[in-house]
Amino acid sequence: MSEFFKALVSEWQDFWFLAGRAFANIFRSPHYWDDVALQMEAIGVGSLPIVILTGFFSGFVLAMQMSRALNTYGATGQVGPIVMITLVRELGPVLTALLVAGRNASGIASELGSMKVSEQIDAMRALGTDPIQKLVTPRLIATCVMLPQLTIVADFVGMVGGFAISYFSLRMTASQYWTPAYQILEFNDFVQGLLKPFIFAIVISLVGCFYGMKTSGGTQGVGRATTQAVVVASVWVFVLTAFITRIFVNL
Repeated sequence: MSEFFKALVSEWQDFWFLAGRAFANIFRSPHYWDDVALQMEAIGVGSLPIVILTGFFSGFVLAMQMSRALNTYGATGQVGPIVMITLVRELGPVLTALLVAGRNASGIASELGSMKVSEQIDAMRALGTDPIQKLVTPRLIATCVMLPQLTIVADFVGMVGGFAISYFSLRMTASQYWTPAYQILEFNDFVQGLLKPFIFAIVISLVGCFYGMKTSGGTQGVGRATTQAVVVASVWVFVLTAFITRIFVNL
């Protein structure tokens, strides 16, 4: 049991060491902006189709379920505000983060893990290049920039999905759906809806890089690192959204 806790504390310490160096490198030269741009394309543009598809049907299903419940009380007109609040505060950030964690945390871990087991990272160090500066920091910056934007896209597309079911099934007009939906939003909602994906982005990128950089054991180790990165990042998304929501509810 003591060995288990020692390994856990050691891993936690290594993670924070990696995170500290990655953040410090943001303010240190050299800056590999080409790598940042490539990662932004891979994370942002590459994730866009699945984010749009998932966002649309999330809003579609949410509006369908809410309309059935609200129809009991004659409050079908509140479908728009409920869909908007749910997407902006919780569903949009969490679903988008889980998709990015499944697609990009695994990709980061497998890519860096392959470099680690093939000794490319050791060669990088031998040539005087900081692997964290070259590999981790660009992925951290790119994820922090792109995940909030993907969340905004998912929120909007989700609202369009909700409007589709409201228009064709509930016979609501555009003004009946969109006007109360936008009126319900407050500054608190915007802050919460953008702060969550930013924090999720930090966790997803660093977790993927951490498990990739500590990969060992050949190709089997790469598979283990990929699985661990996805699982740990997804769990932390749910844990963090609970804490952040609790803070904003108290506000």
